[in-house]
Amino acid sequence: MRVAIAGAGAVGRSIALELVENKHRVMLIERDLNQIEPEAVEEAEWVHADACELTSLEETGLERCDVVIAATGDDKVNLVVSLLAKTEFAVPRVVARVNDPRNEWLFNSNWGVDVAVSTPRLLAALVEEAVAVGDLVRLMTFRQGEANLVEVTLPGDTPLAGKAVRTLKLPRDSALVAILRGGRVIAPQADDGLEPGDELLFVATAAVEEQVRGALGY
Repeated sequence: MRVAIAGAGAVGRSIALELVENKHRVMLIERDLNQIEPEAVEEAEWVHADACELTSLEETGLERCDVVIAATGDDKVNLVVSLLAKTEFAVPRVVARVNDPRNEWLFNSNWGVDVAVSTPRLLAALVEEAVAVGDLVRLMTFRQGEANLVEVTLPGDTPLAGKAVRTLKLPRDSALVAILRGGRVIAPQADDGLEPGDELLFVATAAVEEQVRGALGY
């Protein structure tokens, strides 16, 4: 893929390094000349430009990109970049970084955002996931809240111990996508048994999360 990243700070560079390692073509757009360090990601194309200016983006050939990532430390900038990428250049996929969780409600299709990534919220979810047993923890949101990745760790006294996956009465609009057990990732099959300590990963809409919890006996 051809990927443009607005913002060449620590976050933008880290994303660029990962994408380059996976053989994608990356363009880093940065308006602060002090942040332009081609040696930091040698395989990437570096552009000194303001990603909020339409003429600057036209010169970068943004319309040829498959993905645009708005990764600056300013939510206002990320929203403007997302809107321009989607409405002016018809970029198929726009991913935006949310710096302040209070602004998360803005990062939706009205601003051209396909996927919003809130680092503070993600870190909080990971902390909850590490300590919560027997409760549903939301790890990630897809498509502006249409579906969530949620996790539950089965406690030692779970009533599901020894029962097969097929016995779970999951609601519509939910699916068990993986079981994490002792360092293994198990693609669940109908006859697989459940064990205490299993981490179950579900994809579900927000509307049925409580029903998923009920199916697990909580």
